[in-house]
Amino acid sequence: MLLKKGAEANLFLEKWHGRKVIMKKRLPKHYRLQQLDEQIRTYRTLHEPQLIHRAKEAGVPTPTILMIDPKNSTIIMEFVEGKQVKQVLNHLKKEERLRLCRYIGELIGRLHHKGIIHGDLTTSNMILTPHGKVVFVDFGLGEYSKELEIRGVDLHLMKRALQSTHFRYAEESFGAVMDGYASIVGDNVAENVYEKIREIEKRGRYVAEREER
Repeated sequence: MLLKKGAEANLFLEKWHGRKVIMKKRLPKHYRLQQLDEQIRTYRTLHEPQLIHRAKEAGVPTPTILMIDPKNSTIIMEFVEGKQVKQVLNHLKKEERLRLCRYIGELIGRLHHKGIIHGDLTTSNMILTPHGKVVFVDFGLGEYSKELEIRGVDLHLMKRALQSTHFRYAEESFGAVMDGYASIVGDNVAENVYEKIREIEKRGRYVAEREER
């Protein structure tokens, strides 16, 4: 059953050896040369499970990878029971919402501390399980980096996601994310990353203003 059509891959809910799984299949891009397209899809099919495994080692809950098929650009992974954080965040009481956002910030801090960039930090890519764990999914745009700019971009996307989907609580929620983040990476690093986020925002406003003129 098709769960999600993405720009890069489609997600299917399937049965595999008697258990529910997610099958992620990367799609051919016909605007690319065929050989180049195959190389890119193969690389990403191998790279994403590596990132997921490294994230798990860093203490961040992620789906268990069950099978990798580079030839068909397919990954089979555990189906995580729960709801997207996107679906629940707006309906929580303030204390619960801030606690959840701080926890998410801690998990992002663990990733960045180990040089892992998620690449698509949105509340759609975080599953809240019935046991209160937050599982990070979809590392398809992820990479390894400890550069301040890349960390800033990662968290800037998180901030934008909160502003667009959870706008009533975006400011306090992102503040809680950064509190949790600082508890892992340290106040100095968190402050430097926050300054970088503000710089990225200013750049975006400048470009928007130029386009309006």
